[in-house]
Amino acid sequence: MRSLQSKIVFVYLALAVLIIGLSAVALIELDRIADKARESGKVAELFDATLEMRRFEKNHFLYGQDGDLEEHARFAARARELLRRDTLAIDALAGPGAAAGLDADLTRYMAAMAEHARAPSNEALAGGVRVLGNRVVTVGERLAGQERQSLNAALTAHQRNLLVWLAVVAALLVLTGVLLARQVTRPLQAMETRMEAVANGQLTRLTLDSPEREFVSLAEAFNHVLDELERRQHTLVRSEKLASLGTLLSGVAHELNNPLSNISSSAQILKEDAYPPLPPGEGRGEGATLDTRETFHRQLIEDIDSETLRARRIVRNLLDYAGDRDFKRAPVPLAELVEETLRFLKAKRPPGVTVRVDIAPDLAVSGDRPRLQQVLLNLIANAFDALAEVERSDAELAITARAGLVGKSDGFPALFGQCRPGSSVIDLILADNGPGIPPELLPRIFDPFFTTKAVGQGSGLGLFITFEIIEEHGGCIGAANRQEGGAEFRIRLPSAM
Repeated sequence: MRSLQSKIVFVYLALAVLIIGLSAVALIELDRIADKARESGKVAELFDATLEMRRFEKNHFLYGQDGDLEEHARFAARARELLRRDTLAIDALAGPGAAAGLDADLTRYMAAMAEHARAPSNEALAGGVRVLGNRVVTVGERLAGQERQSLNAALTAHQRNLLVWLAVVAALLVLTGVLLARQVTRPLQAMETRMEAVANGQLTRLTLDSPEREFVSLAEAFNHVLDELERRQHTLVRSEKLASLGTLLSGVAHELNNPLSNISSSAQILKEDAYPPLPPGEGRGEGATLDTRETFHRQLIEDIDSETLRARRIVRNLLDYAGDRDFKRAPVPLAELVEETLRFLKAKRPPGVTVRVDIAPDLAVSGDRPRLQQVLLNLIANAFDALAEVERSDAELAITARAGLVGKSDGFPALFGQCRPGSSVIDLILADNGPGIPPELLPRIFDPFFTTKAVGQGSGLGLFITFEIIEEHGGCIGAANRQEGGAEFRIRLPSAM
């Protein structure tokens, strides 16, 4: 995955290399210009020497002093020395052989001047000296002019190159800034928009159109926060529903208790007053028909009494659910608890259903026994209901358990709850070969009031209460469909071993 940091580092390194290269080129150019300036100084020194030579020549012609002649000879010798020292520079500037030609002219000039010194009155010799001296000065002046032009050209080229390089660097800096701004600003603007949506209550996941590792990690962290927010929001909604349900159930249960008590009392009184117990050996004396009707009435009264007691138990369960009971954690042998629960549900077990239990006797979980039994009652009862809907000779409910460690046990999809990685757990698995759970309903089965049973056959609270109890124990629960058919529930509870 690409990294924005590596791109920025690469760009800045490239710019650094470019600037260093530009500086190196500028230094080379400056060094070349310095060489030009030094060469120009040499030509200027030669030109100055020829001018001084001509000046003392004129003084000699005017005044005829021996001192002027000596100075002329000295500057002429100096000019020849400079000419021979800087032969290469002069040839590079004026072309091959320019220094040799100038040296020949200077030699003839010095010879003519020496001859004129021996015959000062000879005007023809003086004219030749002037012509040769003028030629030497003209050549020196031309060399100085060419050197100045070369130096100016070098300075102009250096200035032009420097401006071009600066323009290239500025363009690259602007282009880099634009590209980085696009790659940084757009994702940040998208995040700002999504954060405003979150602030307005819209928990929309963030999808950044950026392959950079930093923004991908940022989007993942943002989406994780959104998922956690959504989960907590659902938990709050569920808690509010549960609180409202508890208040409602508490009121309904108290309201039902009084009429149920009256019905039960009335049934007891009617049974005792209308049909008192007979002494041994005595009958009613009104024949078999009356005895049959009396038996029938007595049975109806007993049914009223038993159903009233059943309704009172249901109300008591509602009150237990609505109220807060103390949570008492203790080691609970799992095999014993499962066997006891199966005995309670013996009458609800459909004919032909095989129950297979594979739980080691020493496996124990840490929890509240009545609450855990309520979990088993709900799940086993649901499994029996599902198996009753299918007609197959091999209908089976398998209940197994094994010890494990969270994070190292076999994986299981859609585990919900509070299982902490690294904790020791007991995995309790209830698997049936019934019709299974429609895949589209799997995410909703632990929601309150959600049921797939017909109206009047389920309240939709069984699995929700199961989830709440498991979460209260610090465990987790998951549901899935088996590949071979049927549903499978896995409960992870803290181990007591």
